Amino acid sequence: MRRAADPLSPTKRPTTAVALAAVLVLVLAGCTSHRRAEPAPTPAPDLTSPPTAVAVDPGPFEAGPFEPPSTGAYLGAWIKPDALTHDGRVEAVDALEGELGRPLDIVNTYRRFDQLVGTESDKEFLDRGATLMVSWATGDNRSITAGEHDRLIREQARAIRKVKKPVLLRVRWEMDRPNLRATMWSGPDYVAAYQHIRQVFAEEHAKNVSWVWCPTAEGFARGDAPAFYPGDDQVDWTCVDVYAGNDFAPIGRLMGPYLTWAAQHPKPIIIGEFGVAKAWGSAARAAWLRDAERTFKANPQIKAVVYFESDPAGNGPKQQFQLAGDRPAFQAFTKLTRDPYFNP
Repeated sequence: MRRAADPLSPTKRPTTAVALAAVLVLVLAGCTSHRRAEPAPTPAPDLTSPPTAVAVDPGPFEAGPFEPPSTGAYLGAWIKPDALTHDGRVEAVDALEGELGRPLDIVNTYRRFDQLVGTESDKEFLDRGATLMVSWATGDNRSITAGEHDRLIREQARAIRKVKKPVLLRVRWEMDRPNLRATMWSGPDYVAAYQHIRQVFAEEHAKNVSWVWCPTAEGFARGDAPAFYPGDDQVDWTCVDVYAGNDFAPIGRLMGPYLTWAAQHPKPIIIGEFGVAKAWGSAARAAWLRDAERTFKANPQIKAVVYFESDPAGNGPKQQFQLAGDRPAFQAFTKLTRDPYFNP
């Protein structure tokens, strides 16, 4: 902040020569208090070396009613609508599909604990041949295990059963996030609640669910995500959410610990959410997406990828991921979506 100089009395005024010398010192010093800091150079994914890949058995896998493709990977997205209404959701998906020139295989949709599947927009997407991935924000794990929410869980099981088509169900995705610990409690608490929910669904004969377990890439980097895994007998698809948000690094490096872990489990992988922040600039975003395409194709265990096409309200530029309006980045994403590999 610039401060006004204190007035000087005539007896304390410097001579002209002294004043000039003082100015020269300031110039040589750079007068840094009035200069803007130079922005840090934007890093870019390393596109000169092979993408991160983990040697795995590419299948076939037992994945519940939603079966993975024999080759390639399905494509999906969450698209934030202008209005959180049935019409708004359909219009958002229509707009993205129109820009891409192809339909989505998977439509991601978020639901509170008390919001049931089977809305008007759900039916619209299903009628078009898309598969719903329901990201279900369940509640406190210990109260779930105690049976306090059984009525609500049964209602959801019946609602999904009525769909009569395969549904991907992400039970409290990103359960490993530190800010959810107050309701998740611990890994064993989450596992117990997950198993309880599965048992209620079984009692309601909701057999059209593929059970998806989806922590964060950061949780594997920290090492705490595996504690939340319910087990190979409880999970149909393993999943990870991975973003170049605060940390701009190639997607293979960001989710490398997860890929290494997932290679030990005979399950297909779905990238439940992925995105690259606007803060990194158009050219870097496009490069990151090109690297993402190479990485997905280099790991045949990845059988579905779902982009997070949204700028969440109140988030800073490192948490804004919408590609629409960013021509270079959107073109890179369009190239990915039109690759035959993602049109199995």
